Amino acid sequence: MKDPNNTRNTAPRRGSPLWIYFVVVILLGVAAGGVAFSGLTADDLDALASTPVFWILGCFIIFGELRPIITPGSTENNGATTSTTFSFAALLYAGLPIAAALQAVAVITCGIFRGRTPHRIAFNVAQYTLSLAAAQLVLALFGDLATPTSLWVPDGADLAAIALAGAVYFICNDTLVSSAVALHERVSLVKALRWDLGYQVLVHLALLGLAPLMVIAMDRSAAFVPLIVLPFIAVYLNASVSVRREHQALHDGLTGLPNRKLLIVRTEEALAEARGAEKRSAEKLSAEQRGAAKLAPRAALAPRRRKAADPPRHRAGLFLLDLDRFKEVNDTLGHPTGDRLLQLVAHRLTHSVRPGDLVARLGGDEFAVLLPSVRDEAAAREVAARLRAALSEPVRLDGMSFDLEGSVGIALFPDHAPDFELLLQRADVAMYNAKEARSGVEIYSARKDRNSPARLSMLGDLRRAIDRSELELFYQPKVSLRDGQLVGMEALLRWRHPDKGILEPEAFLSVAEQTYLMRSITHHVVTNALAQAAAWWREDLTVQVAVNASGRDLFDTGLTETIEEGLLARGLPAAALQLEITERILMNEPAYASDTVGALAELGIPLSLDDFGTGYSSLVRLNRLPVEEIKIDSSFVGRLAESTEDAVIVRSIVDLARTLGLRSVAEGVEDPATARALREMGCDAAQGWHFGRPMDAEAATDWLRRHMQRAPEPAA
Repeated sequence: MKDPNNTRNTAPRRGSPLWIYFVVVILLGVAAGGVAFSGLTADDLDALASTPVFWILGCFIIFGELRPIITPGSTENNGATTSTTFSFAALLYAGLPIAAALQAVAVITCGIFRGRTPHRIAFNVAQYTLSLAAAQLVLALFGDLATPTSLWVPDGADLAAIALAGAVYFICNDTLVSSAVALHERVSLVKALRWDLGYQVLVHLALLGLAPLMVIAMDRSAAFVPLIVLPFIAVYLNASVSVRREHQALHDGLTGLPNRKLLIVRTEEALAEARGAEKRSAEKLSAEQRGAAKLAPRAALAPRRRKAADPPRHRAGLFLLDLDRFKEVNDTLGHPTGDRLLQLVAHRLTHSVRPGDLVARLGGDEFAVLLPSVRDEAAAREVAARLRAALSEPVRLDGMSFDLEGSVGIALFPDHAPDFELLLQRADVAMYNAKEARSGVEIYSARKDRNSPARLSMLGDLRRAIDRSELELFYQPKVSLRDGQLVGMEALLRWRHPDKGILEPEAFLSVAEQTYLMRSITHHVVTNALAQAAAWWREDLTVQVAVNASGRDLFDTGLTETIEEGLLARGLPAAALQLEITERILMNEPAYASDTVGALAELGIPLSLDDFGTGYSSLVRLNRLPVEEIKIDSSFVGRLAESTEDAVIVRSIVDLARTLGLRSVAEGVEDPATARALREMGCDAAQGWHFGRPMDAEAATDWLRRHMQRAPEPAA
């Protein structure tokens, strides 16, 4: 299975350590192959051409190279090829020249078929040639040398020689490949060897162990050879199913990039390695200080102490990247083109980071980038700038050309957070700041983050609450003050906390508002509100359900898609849902001008301006907003009977709403006197405990049935 995060086809820079290593290995492989082929005679070639078993063997080697055995936890880059069995069998049966030639043909064929670059094909040919040559040297030490005219069939006494030759083949082959991987990924050789050593030992033990049996079968009759292949086919098919399932669990289905699960695993590995490196550095520094103290305590210790006070040198970085104006592509060119664009973005991001860095897709148009090692904030900014530069290159799809931009938030370990969850949360805060300030790239700053330890603890509980479905919607009616008709039901979020009971939004939403959790919460609210609205509409309780949207939601292009898909799936019109946006949020110019507000208006979703009177909106901006309703803040309504100033403010808002052709709704109406005063002022509707307290879905349904069965009457 191809890995979109694989950049091994990228040619190494000329003169780099990897380039030098490739050149050396390829030259050694050419030399080994030249020595081996120089010993071939005309009789050997005639014997080769006239023996069917070699042709059959060649086909199996090619097939084995094309179809590696990939088990869960591995990829095509480290999956073992069944060609190992057949090429090692050819080495035992007919000698190095035949085995190397057949393996080279298989590698070249596979490389062309899979689109591998020439440098990679040449390295693989040299790698196998050198490994087979090393095994041939071991066999030569035991006097077991075969040629096409002098075939060798081992017996029981030869098993020790074969086992040693197989071990040397494996060690040589794995070391050559791991060295290339280490240079490519910029890690130590020991780490590259450790990555999949257990897997490689186990699989190669089985593959190389079958080679002597293959030789015996070939010597008896070429007809027996296909029978040996049947177990390989069974193993390959079973392994392919397992790999496909694991790949789907750990990768994004559209782009093929790692998903959140795999990102967590890789980040934890990177953080553990950074902690270990920091610990080793501290131990080494401590040892140097102790040694220096013995020689010259005062003169030597002072500079060491200054060095120990420096910031940690071993850092890991986590980026969150969100595409700007991605919804324009979906709206203009359609979702299939949008999907192709996301695949193109995934490719650009993957090839804009260093080998060993990880690009993951978290959902929608949001991506994450893991830097297992990064020098400092300046280096992290350079990577982020490179990512944005790659995105900004013009894109041409379906005959249209347009530009892409992205906002990037950066959090570093251990500077900003000690673990994955906190890194992700703080990278999310930084990305939100970058989007809000339109700066493109922001590094996490504590002064821009309102979270405290208590809030972070609440954030962890809230994350688990989403997974456990502890978040629930209550509903409160909005009633017309003129005739008592139901105007709509506002969905109010509640958290059934296992220890603290039912919590209202004020207790937890402020924690989530600056984090990636806000997107999940909003989508949860919208999905459940639409499901409840659909249930009511099926009972002919045609009521509009209003949900609250946060400032963060106005930058989420996926919100409109969620609403649109939810309406279509449930057969609801756009008017069945209303979004309430607070006036304070729309005081922020970027929020006011966000694509989401316009997209919601185009979709036909009615918008309500909540908490009006607390944000000092300009009349020009208010007139341009695509809203149908103004909700008067309860702080004014609650003091209506006591404060003449508040009464003047409420009356002014009601008059303003009427002038602009908008509906006015008063919040927090708790007694008949306030309701009468509002009706006399000309206020259209109201909500509050006087008309109905927030109710769970079952109680709200009973309330709706009773209210809609009786004839409407003016609200008291």
